[in-house]
Amino acid sequence: MIKIYHNPRCRKSREGLQLLENSGKEFEIIKYLETVPSETELTEIINLLGITPIQLVRKTEKIWKENYKGKELSDSEIIKVMVENPKLIERPIIINKNKAVIGRPTEAIATVL
Repeated sequence: MIKIYHNPRCRKSREGLQLLENSGKEFEIIKYLETVPSETELTEIINLLGITPIQLVRKTEKIWKENYKGKELSDSEIIKVMVENPKLIERPIIINKNKAVIGRPTEAIATVL
């Protein structure tokens, strides 16, 4: 089943959700600020996306700029920071079987449907 890691307060995430609703396909909504992925789950998501952990970080967030910007962090440390501060996770993330995409721009979602 298709999954969307969703933040209802984010415009791009809402647009991604709307695209999935319009697709007519079944999907599961994971509000990742409430149901935070574990380090293992986040590592799996990063692997599906084919990116490095730092590429999933929202570097413009205040939490990142004040606490982590400019620091040398390992991949596992970055993952741990995102689990502790899920607001730092880029969104929306759409997963369909063994494919995943960050829905920015929203049109990218079509590549996994």
